[in-house]
Amino acid sequence: MKTNQTGSVNNNIDKMRALFSVSDKTGLVDFAKGLVEQGWEIIATGGTQKLLEDSGVHTTGISEVTGFPEICGGRVKTLHPRVHGGLLGRRDNPGDMAQLKENGIETIDMVCVNLYPFEATVAKPDCTLEDAVEHIDIGGPSMLRSAAKNFAAVSVVCDPADYDEVLRQIRENGNTDYETRIRLSAKAYTHTAQYDAHIATYMRAQAGLNEKLFLDFDLVQTLRYGENPHQQARFYREADPGTYSVANARQLQGKELSYNNIQDANAALEIASEFSEPFCVGLKHMNPCGAAVGKDAFEAWTRAYEADKVSIYGGIVAFNREVTEEIALALKPIFLEIVMAPSFSAAALEVLAKKKNLRVLVIDMSKPRCKRPKYTGVTGGLLVQDADTECMTITPNLCVTERKPTEQELLDMNFGWKIVKHVKSNAIVVVKNGQTLGVGAGQMNRVGSATIALEEARATGATEGLVLASDGFLPFDDTVEQAAQYGVTAIVQPGGSIRDNDSIVKANEKGITMLFTGMRHFKH
Repeated sequence: MKTNQTGSVNNNIDKMRALFSVSDKTGLVDFAKGLVEQGWEIIATGGTQKLLEDSGVHTTGISEVTGFPEICGGRVKTLHPRVHGGLLGRRDNPGDMAQLKENGIETIDMVCVNLYPFEATVAKPDCTLEDAVEHIDIGGPSMLRSAAKNFAAVSVVCDPADYDEVLRQIRENGNTDYETRIRLSAKAYTHTAQYDAHIATYMRAQAGLNEKLFLDFDLVQTLRYGENPHQQARFYREADPGTYSVANARQLQGKELSYNNIQDANAALEIASEFSEPFCVGLKHMNPCGAAVGKDAFEAWTRAYEADKVSIYGGIVAFNREVTEEIALALKPIFLEIVMAPSFSAAALEVLAKKKNLRVLVIDMSKPRCKRPKYTGVTGGLLVQDADTECMTITPNLCVTERKPTEQELLDMNFGWKIVKHVKSNAIVVVKNGQTLGVGAGQMNRVGSATIALEEARATGATEGLVLASDGFLPFDDTVEQAAQYGVTAIVQPGGSIRDNDSIVKANEKGITMLFTGMRHFKH
């Protein structure tokens, strides 16, 4: 007689039984052997049984349990009362147990199941509808759901990562504990929900039906509040956040990230992802306040800080190189919310540790940022677009004016173009020698943004050889006229206005070289 974790008695059988049917066979043999060592009987299907038997694990075939052969090419093998009755029968319900006994059904105490690789199958370029359909698992989800429903008595294991813990509990206590079983149950329902979502998405496309968007994000943390204290907020993470992602960050010290921290950190990382040379950006309210390249990270930081020493107060800083002790000492006197980098030296961490509230984040920057959907909520709906990961190289052939750009102007136009695409529209950035001198963001007209950026540049003392970058076209020649007065000698913009020629004529009149990219970078 065996007693389950709820204290009820199963009069049907003394031996604990586990049903194995898996596509992912990682760690399977060792797990099965461990159960057998603890006196468990292993029931298995098809290829799973063959692998276990070949590995020296004695099993009972599913047909021996059901008394029915596998039919329809394996489509039907576990869809049987001797399987689902054994899983769903309530051990503490005398009526259920009597009915199982009357029908010769033995209880099953564990299901170890993972599903046909449907998502991987349909991702193959040569996948046919027939291939896809044959990789829709029917019996597997049914067993998972039955076992998950009866978590009071049954362990449902769909993830090989859980094998070790399940086996440890069985070795120590004879079975899994209740808390583990309910956790495994929730995990199984999540697994089948995600699986069904992939199938539904594919089949709706095949049928020509309207797309349904199934989002799959895991809760990272409940935040103290949202943009403002009266707003509740949470932070969720994709299954694979990728590189340059705050969702994948490793926090080494400091306070818990806030909603605004996460928004700002994401904006800074998007900018940092544009640069391969040593780069640093200071950011405030999702706009760069100072950015620069340098021969090393320290020089990049120094130049970024000098670009705007005021706005950086209470902001965040992102590097694409290791933060050294020298950099940490320079950061220490400044009030910052976050410092991010791919790595920190031990000496740097020792310095920064003295600023206990400063959030220090290690960010994976090992690969280029990949294009993935961007989600923006609107009342009652959701906007989805590809991330703006493209940024064309500015070359001389893009020039539309009489004067052609110098080598340094080209370098600065490429630098400014990478920065301006990450500034809120209308956006104007003024740069020189790989350093921002003025940033005009989010004004209702482009002249207003240009005025802010040009005045900031003038305040630095720079009055000649400046480069202006605009995220959208210049609708009139007024910005060109204005730029000339502030010492701008080169302009890069998308072009595309019906008055483009007015701007070209004005640029020629002022001796300014101007390049059209043909690509805009609005960031509303």
